[in-house]
Amino acid sequence: MESDLVMPNVRNRVKDLRLDRGWTQQQLADAVGVSRQSINSIECGRYVPSLPLALAFARVFACGTDRIFWMEDRP
Repeated sequence: MESDLVMPNVRNRVKDLRLDRGWTQQQLADAVGVSRQSINSIECGRYVPSLPLALAFARVFACGTDRIFWMEDRP
């Protein structure tokens, strides 16, 4: 039986927010406690961060998670 559930596509502004601050991927990785490769994967949309990591981004960027991440329905 197939599901009619449509999985949303999670988008983010991590790269824009990082660049606005003049930070490297490594600097952001150090600030949120992950690897530089994780930051790259998140920025490229290959990885959706966990809730604790999303909250760490919100703390570092001093804004709500909804300003950083949002969902788009897949076509």
